[in-house]
Amino acid sequence: MKKAPATADSSQVEPRLYRVVAARIQELIRIEKIQPGTRLPAERELAAKLEVSRASLREALIVLELSGIVEVRGGSGVYVSEKAVAPSDVPEAGPGPFEVLAARRMIESEIAALAAKNATDSAIDAILKAVEEMERQHDDRASNENADRNFHLALARATGNTAMVGVIEYLWAQRGSLWHKLKEHFQTEELRKQTLLDHRNILAAIAAHDAPGARAAMRAHLERVTRTFSRG
Repeated sequence: MKKAPATADSSQVEPRLYRVVAARIQELIRIEKIQPGTRLPAERELAAKLEVSRASLREALIVLELSGIVEVRGGSGVYVSEKAVAPSDVPEAGPGPFEVLAARRMIESEIAALAAKNATDSAIDAILKAVEEMERQHDDRASNENADRNFHLALARATGNTAMVGVIEYLWAQRGSLWHKLKEHFQTEELRKQTLLDHRNILAAIAAHDAPGARAAMRAHLERVTRTFSRG
């Protein structure tokens, strides 16, 4: 009798990098006896000590903040929380923000190119409407973010491939607690204003049916977001 194929054992799945780095930070706090209320080394120094990228370090610090282990104080640094509990396993919080951004750079750049090839006049109008709504709602963060989502969905619809809409909805849904906390700490007003210009550039390329230009404009936009969130 043939053996049934082996099924994946979830217990053997590699932990996400931010969980590994977070555990190492907790170990560092324990070994170096860093007391509650004490500031951790600066990001650059801590990243070098742990031999990880600034992006990976930031994801780990954010998940530790959400877990109540550390406190991120804007303009001051990262401190061991006064309410910190004993070191514990960091909870799974889905894909890290930089994983999602990497996936978006790959997928949405091609979506923009395909939209430039296939967009109808009505599809271009829908993209323009989303851009104008983002501009109108610039000072209302929640409405601005909803218009941002509508912009990326309008691009997906403009491709003429409904599966692309589902892909964008999935990627947008991955913007969980880690993403929102990272954005809260590191999104700048300069990035918010530049995002509006980036979206205008993407729209212009699509309206001109310039596929290479649309691809490059989308990639430049998502690379800008990644740089801002990883370097601050």
